[in-house]
Amino acid sequence: MFTNGLVVGAVMDFAGGDVVVQLISFLLLLWAIKKFAWGPLMKMMKDREEFVSNEIDNAEKSRLEAAKLLEEQRALLKEARTDAQELIDRAKQQADAQRETIMDDARKDAERLKNAALVEIEQQKEKAVATIRDQVTSLSVLIASKVIEKELNEQDQEKLIHDYIQEVGEKR
Repeated sequence: MFTNGLVVGAVMDFAGGDVVVQLISFLLLLWAIKKFAWGPLMKMMKDREEFVSNEIDNAEKSRLEAAKLLEEQRALLKEARTDAQELIDRAKQQADAQRETIMDDARKDAERLKNAALVEIEQQKEKAVATIRDQVTSLSVLIASKVIEKELNEQDQEKLIHDYIQEVGEKR
């Protein structure tokens, strides 16, 4: 019982001063932690939170700007392709027009050369006919003068005409 009495006496022997000192020490410790550790720690956590938030916002802005630039580049590329196709189409049209012009010019030149050749052929033909007429006329006069100079019998006349006709045939 004695041991029980000691335990009860020790428990009954309450040291209030120690508890108060420990309580004040604990409160001072909490105040020191709050002032020197908790405040800077919370400030550092808040700064870090703002930094991360800003980085996320910046990344989102960059992503949106990149998407916008991508769309602009796609639009410019599409416009460039359209412009290039229009240039190709215009070049084809101009080439077709030039080809038609060249073909028309060539046809006109060919027609002009053909007409010039026909005119020259006609002129040469007329010259040849005129020359033949002159030769026939001169030969006729020659035959007539020779016939008049000689009085020939019918057989001699036929021979003379035949000789002159052969002579005219050889001259051609």
